[in-house]
Amino acid sequence: MYAAVTSSTLMATVGSPIVVEAHVGQGLPGFTVVGLPDEGCRESRDRVRAAMLSCELPWPMKRVTINLAGTGERRGGAGLDLAIAVGLLVATGIISQDAVDGKAFVAELGLDGSLRGTSGMAPLVAAVADKEVVIAACAAGEASLARAPRVRPVHSLAQLVAVLKAEESWPHINVPDARVVLDDIADMADVRGQQMARLAMEVAAAGFHHALLMGPPGAGKSMLARRLPGLLPRLTDEQAFRVAMARSAAGLPMSAEIASSPPYRAPHHTVSMIGMVGGGSSHLRPGELTLASDGVLFLDEMGEFAPTVLDALRQPLEEGVVRISRANGSVTMPARCLLVAATNPCPCGVASPLACGCTDNAKQRYLRRFSGPLLDRFDLRVELQRPSTQELTGSQRAESSQAIAERVNRVHELCMSRQGCVNSAITADMLDDVAPLCEESLQLLRTRLDEGKLTGRGYHRIRRVARTLADLNGDLGPIGSQWVHMALTMRAKLNTGLGEQR
Repeated sequence: MYAAVTSSTLMATVGSPIVVEAHVGQGLPGFTVVGLPDEGCRESRDRVRAAMLSCELPWPMKRVTINLAGTGERRGGAGLDLAIAVGLLVATGIISQDAVDGKAFVAELGLDGSLRGTSGMAPLVAAVADKEVVIAACAAGEASLARAPRVRPVHSLAQLVAVLKAEESWPHINVPDARVVLDDIADMADVRGQQMARLAMEVAAAGFHHALLMGPPGAGKSMLARRLPGLLPRLTDEQAFRVAMARSAAGLPMSAEIASSPPYRAPHHTVSMIGMVGGGSSHLRPGELTLASDGVLFLDEMGEFAPTVLDALRQPLEEGVVRISRANGSVTMPARCLLVAATNPCPCGVASPLACGCTDNAKQRYLRRFSGPLLDRFDLRVELQRPSTQELTGSQRAESSQAIAERVNRVHELCMSRQGCVNSAITADMLDDVAPLCEESLQLLRTRLDEGKLTGRGYHRIRRVARTLADLNGDLGPIGSQWVHMALTMRAKLNTGLGEQR
């Protein structure tokens, strides 16, 4: 009359083991799920009933109560279907409790009794990896990302019942080994001209500095951003699996082959705040910030994004994590991504003052969509112009991504050995030790501060960028004035009508 079956539920990007308790007793026929189930779990009643009847398994015409025993947060999801069905079969005596002890069940049930995968299979399996995990055969590739030692893929509920009753042996279904593979990324050699912007992308990759690209349409802003992942160091196996787990939790297509290149996410400007930072009312899901963690988040036409969505990026960019709090629970998700944004100089996007038809008020309204605190998070702000005809039609190719990536890798290794983090993450109390200034550099920055052209945060960011520039050029001593000058040049002013943003 009572059974307890292990399963797991998803909280953002992390799975959590739970116990599905099933009780079949006297009373009017009914089916109740308690234990803070979500909508997907409440719908499981109809799926489980149809699946059992399709497999010619008896449905108990008694009072059925299902309890989701776990933490005090809302839980559920279609992945609990199989555990609920197995619990009912144990409670009605069709399967013995000993047959399910030491096992976990994670799969959605089709109305025909087939087993299906569900969103977040990798973290769901990882949460119960200490047990023998029964999953859908079609989800074996994604489940392999959890690297669980004992996974049992099954095609249908009827087949599983036959195995648990010792009428059949476990089906021989190959579970592929998850592995990290190399993948192709567009080459920086395809970019013609734009020497300053190319340097900015190299600096951004070397120090993990956020960058804002300003220029007219056709200048190459999107082209540069798409090639930035090829400059970053390849993901370690641990990072690659972490990225894959986040993608699995978001319900994106997955396989046993994981890309070794840093992720690249470019959400449309209509993205909501939940879509950007993550969250949700009933089920907390990762957003674009988390999916881009350890990689690049590109905001094309930043002026078209909702100001509230842009301002929601400020705290995650500063701390490297997203904290989502709801009445039914709170989660912390990774958000350590390299932000690259692109914007036109005005609503019409024409670079030439003679051809631009925007009024001064229209330009000010357009630029005022970017708050000062958000702009201050960009270490690099570079202005682009359309490349010349000679640059576009010339036959000489520019430096390749591979050559640039070698310099970037050297700087990353230097930073890790010197201060244990990338240059953009140097704390204020470490700057004097890691990025000391020569007297001329210090005087230059003091002048900018006195003139109000540089904020306190901007002062620290200029020092970090100057440190990266010096590292790229092999200058490991105190930061010279030439690197500070270059860092200031790569932090172009943006007049938003609220004062010059430095």
